[in-house]
Amino acid sequence: MAMTKQQMIDALNEDLAYEYSAMLQYLTYAAKVSGPYRPQLSSFFLAEVPEETAHAQWLANKIVALGGEPTTLARPVPPARTNRQMLEAVLAAETEAVQRYTARAKQAEELGDKGLQVQLENMVLDESTHREETERILRDWAL
Repeated sequence: MAMTKQQMIDALNEDLAYEYSAMLQYLTYAAKVSGPYRPQLSSFFLAEVPEETAHAQWLANKIVALGGEPTTLARPVPPARTNRQMLEAVLAAETEAVQRYTARAKQAEELGDKGLQVQLENMVLDESTHREETERILRDWAL
């Protein structure tokens, strides 16, 4: 059974809360990284903020276009103390985002909203790229 418009608004608001969390996660981790790779990791984290911000803005606009009210609440940022823990938390968040947006794109197709479907598929591509880059950084990372 296809989602109703209100169910899609609710689902997109959940996605929006995750995007806010991603923005906060990257900003916080950029400040917290330490050690010899601090400049590179901080830059890596900060480089993701504009894309997550663009996702959040697009979702908020779509929610309003559908007649909803965008959330202003973020999901909690996973705590992480070490650089590796931060990268693992980012990897988990990006993996979850790929799964969420893949499912949401199918729901948008069922709802008959092709524009939403295509944008969500583009967001799957963005999050997949983030995930792959994080996987590459973690590969061969010393324990």
